[in-house]
Amino acid sequence: MEMEKIIEKIAQYRNRKGYTYENMAHDLHITPAAYRKIETGETKLTLERLFKIADILESPFTDFLDLEKDILNQHNHDNENVYQQKIDNFYQENNEVYEKLIKAKDEQIQLLMEQINFYKSRIK
Repeated sequence: MEMEKIIEKIAQYRNRKGYTYENMAHDLHITPAAYRKIETGETKLTLERLFKIADILESPFTDFLDLEKDILNQHNHDNENVYQQKIDNFYQENNEVYEKLIKAKDEQIQLLMEQINFYKSRIK
């Protein structure tokens, strides 16, 4: 998205809120002239400043970037798949460890049973 469109959206949101350059400048801790330069494109809008402006205007910063919700949803869906795969792998790894522990326990029980039978035969 072009910077002009982002700045245009910021101005629209600012006007809807009834905020002036002075209001925005005060909250951003800059002069009104410095804020005017942001909205006119004379000063580069940084990501940090965009986050602060979004906070002041009580809007998600993505509103100004005009990101399509489908892209965000796809990204979240992809992350869910990755996390699900990690959970499945973790479960599989734990299952394998669990199976090995059960096998070792069974072998230990068998050994103990053999020892018990040996000592029983020695007592008789």
